[in-house]
Amino acid sequence: MSAYMIFNYTVTAPDDYASYGPAARRTLGAHGVEIVVADHSSQTIEGAPGQVTVVLRFESREAALAWYESEEYQSVVHLRTDNSEGAAVLCDGFIMPS
Repeated sequence: MSAYMIFNYTVTAPDDYASYGPAARRTLGAHGVEIVVADHSSQTIEGAPGQVTVVLRFESREAALAWYESEEYQSVVHLRTDNSEGAAVLCDGFIMPS
């Protein structure tokens, strides 16, 4: 079953954050990731989310965690977490019940 990593955050230090996107994208290739959403000006409809929304699709939760926990990604994740406030969640894709 597909799994999704969903990131939503507000950038708090744009100059220091600027190198995160290119660095993070370089970590995706070996992990079979599909970038479903990458929006830096998300429109708020409800609640108080951040302006950045990213949705990544993986083959499974295991594949998502393998990417997130990889040495390659862990070496750049601080560029996001140190320079933004928000959340990251891992969730399963939906399968319509019979």
